[in-house]
Amino acid sequence: MGRAFVYVILGGGVAAGYAALEFKKRGVSQGELCIISEESVAPYERPALSKGFLLPEARSRLPSFHTCVGDNEERLTPKWYKEHGIELVLGTRVKSADVRRKTLLTAAGETISYKILIIATGARALKLEEFGVSGSDAENVCYLRDLTDANGIFNVMQSCVGGNAVVIGGGYIGMECAASLVINKINVTMVFPEAHCMARLFTPKIASYYEDYYQSKGVKFIKGTVLSSFDIDSTGKVTAVNLRDGSQLPADMVVVGIGIRPNTSLFEGQLTLEKGGIKVNGKLQSSNSSVYAVGDVAAFPVKLFGETRRLEHVDSARKTARHAVAAIMDHEKASEFDYLPFFYSRVFTMSWQFYGDNEGEVVHYGDFSGSTFGAYWVSKGHLVGSFLEGGTKEEYEAIAKATRLKPAIEDLAEMERQGLGFALTVSQKPLPLPPVDVSGSDVVLERPIYAFHAAAGVVLAASIAAFAYWYGRRRRRW
Repeated sequence: MGRAFVYVILGGGVAAGYAALEFKKRGVSQGELCIISEESVAPYERPALSKGFLLPEARSRLPSFHTCVGDNEERLTPKWYKEHGIELVLGTRVKSADVRRKTLLTAAGETISYKILIIATGARALKLEEFGVSGSDAENVCYLRDLTDANGIFNVMQSCVGGNAVVIGGGYIGMECAASLVINKINVTMVFPEAHCMARLFTPKIASYYEDYYQSKGVKFIKGTVLSSFDIDSTGKVTAVNLRDGSQLPADMVVVGIGIRPNTSLFEGQLTLEKGGIKVNGKLQSSNSSVYAVGDVAAFPVKLFGETRRLEHVDSARKTARHAVAAIMDHEKASEFDYLPFFYSRVFTMSWQFYGDNEGEVVHYGDFSGSTFGAYWVSKGHLVGSFLEGGTKEEYEAIAKATRLKPAIEDLAEMERQGLGFALTVSQKPLPLPPVDVSGSDVVLERPIYAFHAAAGVVLAASIAAFAYWYGRRRRRW
C-alpha cells in the first residue's frame, strides 16, 4: 500500500504552510504536493500559542491563525488545500525515511514516495527527564510546542486563577507564557540558571528593563538555580517545586520552557548534519540533491556573516520555506538565500525587534526609563546587530537596513549620542545590488558598473583621438 507525489513536505508547522503557498503561486499542479504532519490540523502560526491563544478574553482560535496570516498572506484553511489539490496527510507519524529510494514509511505501514522532499520537521521541546528530573507526566506540568500543548496549558490555567504558577526557563517560552499567566490573574515565579532573562540575546541592561517591568506586574524572579524535584500529591498533581538552592515554591501549575532540539533522527546517517540540524546550501538543498530542509531544522549559510547557522524563529521558517520552493521550481534562476537574522517578541504592551548578530561591543541608546530604547552591536569595526524596543514600523525597517549595510564604526561614543538617529541616517543609503552573473562567462560583475563604463569610454575615445592624430601626421608626411 502506498502513494506517490512529486513533492512531499514532511512536517506540518509554520514552514509547511508557507511552502505550500509558494508552491501554489508557482503553479504546482493538483495532486503533485502533499504535507505529512503528526498534528491533526492544517499548518498554523505557532507564535499565536504563547500569545493570543492564552488570553482570558478575545482568545485566538483556529481557523483564525492558520498560515499564512502571520505575514499578511492568504489564510490557508483545510478547504484551501483541498481546492488547490494539495493533499494533507494529518495525524500521521513517519517512522523511517530512505533518501536513496526516496520513500517515507508511516507508523501505519503506508509507503509514501516522492521526487523532491522538503524536511520541515522543526524541533521538539526538551523534557525535564533529559536533565535528570522526573514529573513531566503530571497533569499540571505543561510544555508549549504545539496546539495540543497550548490546549493543555489553557485548561490547567482555568483552574489556577488566583493560584501559583512556576515557570521554568527564562527564554522566549518562559517570558511569553509568564506574561499570559499574569494577564490571567495567576501569581508567577520564574526560575532559571542564568544571571538574567533571555540570556542568549539580551544584555544585562536590556534584561534589567524587562525584569523590572515584569516585577511591576507581580512576577518574581529566582535566578542562578534550577529545578531539582517536584512534590506530587496522591492525585498525581505537582504541589511544590524544589530548587537546587534548597528553596521550595508552592505550585498549582508548572510551565517548562528549557529549550528545543531539532527533529533530525529520521535522517541521521543519511544526510550531513551540522549545528544540530540538517546542513543545506544557499538553495536550502541538503547533501542529497532531492532533499531540502527549512525552518528550525535547517543549518544554512548566512551570507552576511560568512558562516552556517541554525536559527530558531518563525521568520526564518517562513523565509527558508519560500526560498526552498523557489529553488525547487526554478533551480537555475534561484539565487543563494541571503537572510538577515531576525527575532522579535511581544509581551504585555511591549514589542521588540532584533536584527543581525549580538557579538562584539554593545552601544545602548534611548530612554531606559521610558518605552523606547535600543542597542547596537559592533564587531571588528562594523555594525553587526541592532535591537529596538517600542519602535515604529519605519524605525524597525531602519535598524534592519542599517544592520544589513554593516557600516564601519569609528566612534562608539558618537554612535551612542546619535542613538536611533544613527540607524535612520545610515538607512538612507542605497543597499548594494547583488552580483550579476554574465551568461556564458566565469566573470562576475558587481553593480553598479556605470563608473567603469564611463572610464572605459573615456580611454577608448582618447585612444581613437590619438590614433587619428598620429595617422593624420603620417598622411601629411607621405
